[in-house]
Parts: sequence; C-alpha cells; structure tokens
Amino acid sequence: MVTVGIKERVRKLALRWAMRGKSSVMPDITTLRKVPEHITYPLRREGADPVPALAEAREQGPVTLLGNVLGLDIFLVTSYAAAKKVLADSSAYSNDMRHLLGSKPRSEADEIGGLGFTDAPDHTRLRGLLTPEFTMRRLQRLQEPIDRIVEEALDRMAAGGTGPDAVVDLADSFGFEVPFQVICELLGLPTDVRDEFHALGAARFDISEGGVGAFGATAGTRTFLIDQVRRQRTHPGDGLIGEIIRTRGDEFSDLELGGLADGAFIGGYETSAAMLSMGTYVLLQRPEMYELLRTGDADAVNSIIDELLRYLCPVQIAFPRFAREDHDLFGTHVAKGSVVVVSLSGANRDPEAMPAPEDFDLRNRATSHLAFGHGMHRCVGAELARMEMRAALTALSRRFPNLAMATDDPGELGFRDLSIVYGLDRLPVALDRSNVSV
Repeated sequence: MVTVGIKERVRKLALRWAMRGKSSVMPDITTLRKVPEHITYPLRREGADPVPALAEAREQGPVTLLGNVLGLDIFLVTSYAAAKKVLADSSAYSNDMRHLLGSKPRSEADEIGGLGFTDAPDHTRLRGLLTPEFTMRRLQRLQEPIDRIVEEALDRMAAGGTGPDAVVDLADSFGFEVPFQVICELLGLPTDVRDEFHALGAARFDISEGGVGAFGATAGTRTFLIDQVRRQRTHPGDGLIGEIIRTRGDEFSDLELGGLADGAFIGGYETSAAMLSMGTYVLLQRPEMYELLRTGDADAVNSIIDELLRYLCPVQIAFPRFAREDHDLFGTHVAKGSVVVVSLSGANRDPEAMPAPEDFDLRNRATSHLAFGHGMHRCVGAELARMEMRAALTALSRRFPNLAMATDDPGELGFRDLSIVYGLDRLPVALDRSNVSV
C-alpha cells in the first residue's frame, strides 16, 4: 500500500513535470483557498511580537525551506544580512509573478501591477513617475495638510469621547482616518469611499482564505483606481494623478497608471494605519516613551518613530522573489523558479544585527531597520510615512497626555491573523486615564 507521504511526493513531482512541459498547466494562486498551516508562522504574532517559530527558524540558519505550495519550493529568509542581500539583488531574482496567475484570460483589474511586482526596465520607468514627488523637499508641501487632517481627527475623537465612561476606537477614528485622508489628498481622490476601502484594504492582505479573498479585494481597489485614472484623463484633478496625466499621461496606459496609483493608495494608508494604531498600543504600555514623544526634541521623536517601525514592522514579508537561476544562498541550494520570501519582521529582530532585538529599545536605532524594505523595491513613500507618524503621534500625545487603554483583555483588541500587513482593527481607548478601570 502506498503511504500518504509517497502519494504526496508523487503528486508534487507530477505537477512540476506538467508545469515544465505543458504551457496549459499553470499554477494559479488566485484559486488557492487555504495556505497550509505549517507555513503560516511568518505571518502570525503574539500581540506585537512574532511567534517563537520565526526565531527558531533563524537559529537553524539564515535561509530555510518553508514548504511547498502548488509545486513550488518556498524558502524563508530570516536573518538581517541575508534579507538585505536578497532584497538588493535584482539580477538573481524577479518580482514578476504573472506566471502564478493561471493561464485563463483575466480582466484588467485582475492583472498584477504597481511597483512591487514589476522588474526593470518597467519598474524604473514607473518609479521615475513617483520618486520626484516623494523627496523630502517636495513632501514638505504636505506638512500643512497633514497637520490639519490630524487636528480634525483629534477634534472628532474628543467630541466622541466625552463622559466618564466614553471609549473611542482609536484604530478607526485615528489610525485609519489620518492616513486615508492624507493619501486621498496627495493623489487627488474622493474620500466618500472610506468605509468600502476600510474593508477592502484589510482584505487584500488577509490570506486566511488563501489567494481567493486577497485577489478579489485587490481587483476591487484596482477597478476603482483605473476608473479614477480614466475620469481624470478628461478632467485632471489637483492631486498627483492629475499632475501625472497633465505632464506625462500620454506615456502611460490607464492600466499602468491605475496599478501605480493602486500601490500608492493602498500602501499609503493601510501600512500607516497599522503603524499608528499599533504604535499607540506599544507607547501606552511604555508611559515614559509616550511622555518623551510629547516633550522630547526632534531627535528623540525621530528615534521613537524609527524604533516603532523596527519593533512593529507591520509589513511582515517583502514582495516574493523568484529565482532566475539555480544558485546558493547562504549555504542553501535554491533552484530556478523557487520562491524566496524575506521575513522583514524576522530580520528586524535578528540578534546578530542589533543590541536588543526583542525589546523596544532606542539603542536599536543604530541598525537601519528593514520595515520599508531595501534595494530598488524599497517603499517609495517611506518619508511620507515618517512624516505622518511624527505629526500624528506627537499631536495625539499632546492633545491627550492621559490617554489609556480601555481594556486589558487581548481578546477585545482587533489583532489581525494571517495578514501580510499586521495591524489592529480595534483599539478601545479612554482619552483620560482617570476614567479607566480595567
């Protein structure tokens, strides 16, 4: 009798052979309904911390075989040095994952686009549209709108948090609200789709239902952005989309600009929303840091912001890389076509790279964190994210110096499970600590 293990190995070999020999047999991650449990630990956490299995994998070596999905070997990179090497190497790895989307015809909204899944020279051409707009000098024009948006959000929180028993959901009213309004302001998009995108943004990074749910949500947001590009072809708006269309619109298709806008839009609010909510959660457990944020100078504030980014690292894994050829990676053989996944949260907790990796410790700032990635695919909006965090968290600490958690029950907090972007969907707080009895 053939054992289950042998049957499974035969099935994998047959699938690999079919994929190599027949163009009609293609893996399709958009139909994957469940990710095997044993390979999900890089996306799991215990509160703010990665699960112990991630550190255990790093102790085995900088690169380990995570598992096999759809006939593809998946390697996990967990060390800081190996992560930087892989993220910087665009010659050994491709980011283009169209070969995993199956062979059946797809709508334009289902196509992979944006910078994260694009190789040079297309990546260079598309990124060249955004890079000049995200320099510190150009971003300074957003400081006033950011400050205004933050103050308006704080005003609404204050209005909703009156009374001795009032509790405010900071994740929704502040964590999501501020970056959503900022990215709409930057791109020139309407804000009346707030509730729809609040749900879609979280869903597109959620892999609890495999690729089915994530790619369905992605198609929804991309449809909206492609439609916005088409509308602004005729009537360019005041934001970045309208500016690109006026100056260089003839050089790019609606699909290209829609994909680019989609990446900037979702990346611009979903990751920043996670940082504002989780950053507040961490700071409220460290009152001395919350007070330093309120009273400290610019250097102290910047140190706190960077350590929050390293410690929390909401983007848990980088865009997948696909090996262009067989090669050796820190002693591990990686075959052509294999998937290499870099754990950003794992690299940011590497004891070989920083003095206190498991602690929120400002000494760790001496090591450049990888929360924004590294290399040519490093987040183009990194400085904008820092601006938002500085403005939002310092204003929060000054407006509400006695802010406190309204519960000590982790079950009442909305920590996400199996999400590429880790965050909080709920964070109940009292605006005045004297009102709290937990």
